[in-house]
Amino acid sequence: MEKTELDKKTAVFYLKQMMQIRQFEDKIMDLLGQNIAEGGSHLYAGQEAIAVGAMASINPDDYIVSTHRGHGHCIAKGGKLPELMAEILGKKTGCCKGKGGSLHLADVSTGNLGANGVVGGGFGLATGAGLTIKIKKTNQVVLCFFGDGATNQGLFHECLNMAAKWVLPVVYICENNLYGMSVSVKRASALEDLTKKASPYGIPTDTVDGMDVLAVRDGVTKFVKHSREGKGPSMIVCQSYRYYGHSRSDPRVYRTKEEEKFWHDRDAILTFGRKMVEQKILTQQEVDNLDKEVQKELDDATKYAIESPLPEPSALYEDLYV
Repeated sequence: MEKTELDKKTAVFYLKQMMQIRQFEDKIMDLLGQNIAEGGSHLYAGQEAIAVGAMASINPDDYIVSTHRGHGHCIAKGGKLPELMAEILGKKTGCCKGKGGSLHLADVSTGNLGANGVVGGGFGLATGAGLTIKIKKTNQVVLCFFGDGATNQGLFHECLNMAAKWVLPVVYICENNLYGMSVSVKRASALEDLTKKASPYGIPTDTVDGMDVLAVRDGVTKFVKHSREGKGPSMIVCQSYRYYGHSRSDPRVYRTKEEEKFWHDRDAILTFGRKMVEQKILTQQEVDNLDKEVQKELDDATKYAIESPLPEPSALYEDLYV
């Protein structure tokens, strides 16, 4: 096995964040089953390495734009678990005061400009943020997350063209989890290699293993450097797999057990933890203790969210822009 040049503190940070995302999503599924959480919620379990690896490549003052499957992005960008859980439960202590919920989760204090219930809806937000950065000359970058299905939207091409023409500091990150709802990318896209969709705009592209946090980090870091040097946008495709269905109502009958096993065998958390133990960066006891620590954090966050009050009806008239 290739030796990883990683210090213990960084290894713990990456592993803990991936565990937080996984356990957060498992908890949300449990709360949905109990009807404690209501409404739509699209879970990120299985894709943790993308969020954690990508965020490891940027600075705290850089921006991200998320998707309808955005809990993992929010956690990895520094969101607080109690506030995120409260937001999904519609409570006034949430990061959006209970008004955004799962599909429009945002945390501007951490540079997270928000999730979006519209497939591909984040392209315009991220490209606009990139234009703002260029005008203000702040040397920041924007990470724009989207799924494979969003590459079939017209806005994808409009924004990549604009970003390329205006040389904007945006890294477009495609989380290719193989399905748009229940439709395979092979059926929905004329090009199975999604990087080729960005080729007409003359921007650099790459494909990485989205189940490997270090591969994602290294791939995104290269393109973040490209943007900071004033060379414009790029696009990276992270090959991954969502463990849950598209949403709670999805029975996943379009996927085979063999396919699911293939991706579960490559689980980003288990493989990274095992790698850290084998290379003596962490002990198995430290990995197990970290898992228990995260369980406690999630239990506390859930208790906080459940016990938090709902917003007052008058809050409907706050934070409006007319």
